[in-house]
Amino acid sequence: MTQSVSALPASIRDFLDEADRRLAHRPKLQRMFRNCFPNTLETTTKLLDDGTTFVFTGDIPAMWLRDSVEQVRHYLPFVREDEELQRIIGGLIRRQLFYINQDPYTNAFNETASGKHYNDGDLSDMTPWMWERKYELDSLCFPVQLLYDYWQASGKTDVFDDACYQALVSITGVIRTEQRHMEKSPYRFLRPGFKETETMQNEGLGLPVNYTGMTWSGFRPSDDASLFGYNVPGNMFAVVILGHIREIASTIYMDEGLAERAQKLREQIDFGIRAYGIVNHPRFGRIYAYETDGFGNYCLMDDAGTPGLMSIPYFGYAPADDPVYQNTRRFALSFDNPYYFEGKYAKGIGSPHTKDGYVWHMALSMQALTSTDEQEVKDLIEVLISTDADTGFMHEGFDCNDPAIFTRPWFAWSNSLFAQVICKAMDKGWV
Repeated sequence: MTQSVSALPASIRDFLDEADRRLAHRPKLQRMFRNCFPNTLETTTKLLDDGTTFVFTGDIPAMWLRDSVEQVRHYLPFVREDEELQRIIGGLIRRQLFYINQDPYTNAFNETASGKHYNDGDLSDMTPWMWERKYELDSLCFPVQLLYDYWQASGKTDVFDDACYQALVSITGVIRTEQRHMEKSPYRFLRPGFKETETMQNEGLGLPVNYTGMTWSGFRPSDDASLFGYNVPGNMFAVVILGHIREIASTIYMDEGLAERAQKLREQIDFGIRAYGIVNHPRFGRIYAYETDGFGNYCLMDDAGTPGLMSIPYFGYAPADDPVYQNTRRFALSFDNPYYFEGKYAKGIGSPHTKDGYVWHMALSMQALTSTDEQEVKDLIEVLISTDADTGFMHEGFDCNDPAIFTRPWFAWSNSLFAQVICKAMDKGWV
């Protein structure tokens, strides 16, 4: 790991000193927080000469639009008075917008137009900028959320330039096109020779979907292929960010046409979620499905990635006390969810992206971030602390019967989510 930011911004240094004092009674937690909170800034952030910021994911050298947002979200409360932090996050926003304007269907990009790809055999409209071109709806949502939250937190409007406007128009257009994926989409993706979770069926188009009002996504936030096309939590996230686009279009760009298009899309997608995305479960009642195709087929599960069903209050679609969310949460944390696992050291949500029996630290952190129960949060913090395999950092998935067996030793998004949990606990006096 090479440090890319020469020194931590002053506000971050001051907060770490404050956290050291507040966590002094918990030495291991104190050390882990000091490791995890600045991890993105210390190890995965590059300030580029063009004024933008490249934030790679950790042990993979590419920048994911989704991951890079989640890696810096916990720094936003400090951004208003810290010009160094404004340079870092404002630069990241500009880099994300640049990438979206290169291609809105791409999930992960190279630092330069190097031509490096995850797999050189991918069949899609690849360019030298693209690490891989898996279309994930959330990859368009996260940058808009960061753009909006940065504006609200900092009061800065310099990021709202022509490139930003172009990206917002493009995002809105792709979401609208993918409402009728089978008829209108230009997107195709094939990864020959790989397992079915790595490629699209039907010659790269995906399995058939029916019009619902929702918008299609080829891949899930885990980078695994969607089964039924309409990812429900991804569509919920789209409802949230289309509200942001509407406000930005109207307030910043004075473009009521774009604002109206975003609002119309928002209403159509939300209707589709309510009409097609809720099922009656025999044990839990009305719950949100993870995916549907509009033909009556559903995927009932939850995955450790965000956006997922557990994270609905986190990204702002519904509050934590929403009855359907509460039913869905109980489902997700039960063996009715095929990716829920229990073992000697942990119980929680994993993913088809990793082996059965692997719980993800990100899922445990998200469970804590969306919980309103003090004891649940405290218990989850203890699990997080005790399953780091004595590395001082979070990982991706780990064997719930042996945390020393884990994936991804350097995964900045997971470290950032853990840091958010501890910030929440400190704010509430729960740690």
